[in-house]
Amino acid sequence: MKVLKFGGTSVGSIENIKRVKDIITDGDKKIVVLSAMSGTTNALVELSNFIKNGQKQEALKSVDNLHVKYHTVLDELIEVSPLKQDVSNYIDKVFEYLKNCISEKYSESLYKKIVSQGELLSTYIFTKYLNQEGVNARLLPALGFMRIDKTNDPDDFYIKQNLQRIINSALPADIYITQGFICLDAYGNVANLQRGGSDYTATIIGAVVEADEVQIWTDIDGMHNNDPRFVENTHAISNLSFDEAAELAYFGAKILHPQTVMPAREANIPVRLKNTMDPESDGTLITGETTSEGIKAIAAKDTITAIKIKSARMLLAHGFLKKVFEIFEKYETSIDMITTSEIAVSLTIDDDKNLTSILEELERFSNVEVDQQQSIICLVGNSIVKHQDTHRLFKVLQDISVRMISYGGSNNNISLLVNTNDKIKALKKLNSYIFELATS
Repeated sequence: MKVLKFGGTSVGSIENIKRVKDIITDGDKKIVVLSAMSGTTNALVELSNFIKNGQKQEALKSVDNLHVKYHTVLDELIEVSPLKQDVSNYIDKVFEYLKNCISEKYSESLYKKIVSQGELLSTYIFTKYLNQEGVNARLLPALGFMRIDKTNDPDDFYIKQNLQRIINSALPADIYITQGFICLDAYGNVANLQRGGSDYTATIIGAVVEADEVQIWTDIDGMHNNDPRFVENTHAISNLSFDEAAELAYFGAKILHPQTVMPAREANIPVRLKNTMDPESDGTLITGETTSEGIKAIAAKDTITAIKIKSARMLLAHGFLKKVFEIFEKYETSIDMITTSEIAVSLTIDDDKNLTSILEELERFSNVEVDQQQSIICLVGNSIVKHQDTHRLFKVLQDISVRMISYGGSNNNISLLVNTNDKIKALKKLNSYIFELATS
């Protein structure tokens, strides 16, 4: 069995929904994980903000606009009368619930319930559309089996037991449809795997059912060797190892959710990235094998904050770094890069919501300098630290101010910190040196 995940763009129009149907109806049994239709989650987040800010009229208008959109989808997609009425009733029920939410007091729990409605809508409508087209498809409610534990990690035992129970109790089907992103928390409340979490859902399910392969279908033909939004003539990478893919996803490759690789790597299940708009394209295959050495790809991660912590107490003093790290642990803020000298340590974070509190504690025993609007540029490949011409690699960036360098901490990664204003220029220069000159 294979597990296929389709993102919001893949189910974002009538044409694309029909394309997905053609892709999955190849005669093989599979589990299909769907995101919300493109634009829906953003609209639901906006609705939540209106409720939070007490903007009831704006919230009502937001609900009404989205309601009209879904009835338009219904009119264009479902033609069979009994099914059409069924779907219409379901859509109306969802939007009646959303209207009722407007009068409730805002909470994080309410927010999670609201944003979960996008996946519930897309999967219900798509399942009924498949039934209309003669496909033996059944809906598997993710809230019946997908759960995270108290540390927000997948509860594998619970998921396996309940997913198998639901499949066994459902009528036999060729294709099972379920929601990505949404889940229950350890206390039975509606939760989610954060934005982009549908990829993660797919590999969690893939590992649980011991799938032959997990496929992530988006609107691009695989993971590219550089960011195609900023650099011309990039190309999809045919093969990546789990470690290489994880590095690229974490450091900015938007096609893949950063946590996606972990369940597949642990279960040794191949992950294939495919393009819904061009299904014949090979895409990118991610496995436990490494195919070559050297730099394969470049990615960039924005909204980085660099913090320099300087103190004479650090010189020859044990325990200084422990004290620093304990502050970041206290505020649940992860560190991306770190470098040290005799009396200073520089590090980066990508989440600044607790920055003020962190700085207050650091300044009690050190001088602190902060640089925001930074970007991490990550060069990824197998045994990248053995790159034969590293000195020239840095030389091509001689007119760009490099704030930090992380080299040698991983065999698969060299990371550079630059001002975000220099990011595109750096990506283009590195692309020219690594990929264009190498093939010229």
